[in-house]
Amino acid sequence: MSAFDYDLFVIGGGSGGVRAARVAAGEAGARVALAEEDRYGGTCVIRGCVPKKLMVFASEFADLPEQARGYGWQIEDGQFDWPTFHTHLRGELDRLEGVYRKLLSGSGVETFDARARLKDAHTVELSTGEVKTAKHILIATGGRPVRPDLPNAHLGMVSDDIFLLEDLPKSVLIIGGGYIACEFACILAGLGVEVTQYYRGAQVLRGFDEEARGLIAEAMQQRGVDLHIGTDIVEMACDDGYDEGLTPPVEATQYGGNDSVDAVEEIDRPIRVKATNGTERVFDAVLFATGRTPNTEDMGLEEAGVKLGRKGEIAVDEYSQSSVPSIYAIGDVTDRVNLTPVAIREGMAFVETVFHGNPTPVDHELIPSAVFTQPELGTIGMTEEAAAEQEEIEVYCASFRPMNTAFADHPDRVLFKLIVSKESRRILGCHIVAPHAGELIQMVGIAVKMGATKEDFDRTVAVHPTMSEEIVTMRKPARTA
Repeated sequence: MSAFDYDLFVIGGGSGGVRAARVAAGEAGARVALAEEDRYGGTCVIRGCVPKKLMVFASEFADLPEQARGYGWQIEDGQFDWPTFHTHLRGELDRLEGVYRKLLSGSGVETFDARARLKDAHTVELSTGEVKTAKHILIATGGRPVRPDLPNAHLGMVSDDIFLLEDLPKSVLIIGGGYIACEFACILAGLGVEVTQYYRGAQVLRGFDEEARGLIAEAMQQRGVDLHIGTDIVEMACDDGYDEGLTPPVEATQYGGNDSVDAVEEIDRPIRVKATNGTERVFDAVLFATGRTPNTEDMGLEEAGVKLGRKGEIAVDEYSQSSVPSIYAIGDVTDRVNLTPVAIREGMAFVETVFHGNPTPVDHELIPSAVFTQPELGTIGMTEEAAAEQEEIEVYCASFRPMNTAFADHPDRVLFKLIVSKESRRILGCHIVAPHAGELIQMVGIAVKMGATKEDFDRTVAVHPTMSEEIVTMRKPARTA
């Protein structure tokens, strides 16, 4: 008879935690429990990837009537109805949460709709007052968006709040230049919102390939986003000059909760914003997309001996093990590579390591990813700038107006770019800016992960006429570095 209630207790019901729990229970036969204080599915399903991508789909219809007219169709511009879409969206998220709950139940995982804190290396205490013990504890509590340290910052929304809005604002100011800021700028502009974006850096999408960043910024402006780089917010207040007595948003639940419901429901007055460029403007809403933080506060981690990093993330080794041997962590709470498929891979590797006796390190190299701006950015490997610092490279690049939009006289351009090692001829990086770039980079990613060379790409026959044929037809480098 085991001295513990469970073989594994998982804290957090997002994609990584759920996958680890159900695989450990269903395939390894472990006794598993999982606690989630909010909605099952976590950031990705409830307030991230899934609802955001559905909003991307909705926003893309805005351009279709004009493009269709370029092909001879007599189609009038339509009008977007947020309540209709929002009702359907909420129903879909409810359905997906039900799927997650069913997967856990079907695998024999006992679930607790409660907050869990560590008492020691093998014990968790639930907000219901129950105390449970486990041989292993897996923390998969994710992260949450944060507001800047600014007076009246509670007047602004964060990304979680977008999915809770009962009505869309007529105008919005987005603060930030990362992928979340740029994605929502494109989405909201496509849905008919007047979008202004401030970013304090020299160009949006810091960390991505410079050429790709520039093309996306240009495309965003062509789609109506009023983008101001080198600009930040100085102060903000309700436009009527009265900001006393507003109820600040509910403090964020530490793993998976929404931290701004009150802000969305109660702050319905225009917001006056003063910027570093000297302008002062009024917006119906302000959206902060200025970063995320791991959900590790008030969980008893440090008291249990778990070491945290400087951002509050749980420090783990290559096997996702923390400084306490019985406690592991996966996903955004470790702040390694904050992507849902990575959290799922980390969860699978954890089960393989702990319950199958096969130590499996997590492979964080050459991970393909996408930014769902319009057009999208798909990327894998090194940027031109990073590769050039490492070794001598060749850059193969093609930028052009694709057939489908050029025929309709649209200005949209696409970019296909390969970074090639001069010495080994291996593809060090690939960057695609184009419609459906996320779909394209998934396929290219397989070849790059396998170590394909430029000559391997050259030997592949093109599919014509397509945009993506450029990836195998670029024969001469645009430049070397």
